[in-house]
Amino acid sequence: MFESILKNVHEKTPLVHCITNYVTVNDVANILLACGGSPIMADDEKDAVEITSICNALVINIGTLNERTIATMFKTGKKANELSHPVILDPVGAGASKLRTDTTFKLLEEVKFSIIRGNISEIKTVYKGSGTTKGVDADISDAVTEENLDETISFAKELSSKTNAIIVITGAIDIVADSNKAYVIRNGHQMMSMVSGTGCMLTAIVAAYCAANPDNHLDAAAAAVSAFGLCGELAYEKVVKNDTGTSSYRTYLIDAMSKLDAKTLKGGMKIESR
Repeated sequence: MFESILKNVHEKTPLVHCITNYVTVNDVANILLACGGSPIMADDEKDAVEITSICNALVINIGTLNERTIATMFKTGKKANELSHPVILDPVGAGASKLRTDTTFKLLEEVKFSIIRGNISEIKTVYKGSGTTKGVDADISDAVTEENLDETISFAKELSSKTNAIIVITGAIDIVADSNKAYVIRNGHQMMSMVSGTGCMLTAIVAAYCAANPDNHLDAAAAAVSAFGLCGELAYEKVVKNDTGTSSYRTYLIDAMSKLDAKTLKGGMKIESR
């Protein structure tokens, strides 16, 4: 099943419009190309709505907000909704400032999101309306563990029901859930947290996978999360072998995604359904 999801991405080459933050924009573009998609970045409202019209999915990433891009996010989100394109929200740092938190909730009110992806602190902010996010990293008290896994799965399913979106919570243990079913994914490596933008990169991959598999967003999102985590594992193996560091790890991560095939994905996925 998951292998066919990857095959669809490679065959369809989905075009993903990313309104993303300027810290990670180049890595987002490169990981999209590596996974089999195609990136386009436009954040001026005179350009972005038209660009969204020719794309297959839209990513709205609030990592570096300003008044100009906020206006664009609303207009492109509504256009993507009109066209029934998947729209993915990455509420980077929601809870860290009033602007980020308020923008997140206004977007949720006015745009229909197919997927909401964030760390546990960001997702809790979406749920509660307040949070303790520190910068763009999860508050250490908000880690998903084996001990609180069942509780977190129930929380993700409830939030999915509330937002009508698939919820993707990423961390040491990843959860992908709709209101009825959840996937628990244990792929990945802690070194991924030492490279800026891995969350932004994953959001774009999720968008590409969902665009290429429009009838099965839940499984597509789960496959994307597992695939990227597996690439993190493969990249770490190369770091150890070559005695390199975080800059090389970033390159190896993109390399692994560009070489990922169905056989490797099937053999390396660490995923269960709940």
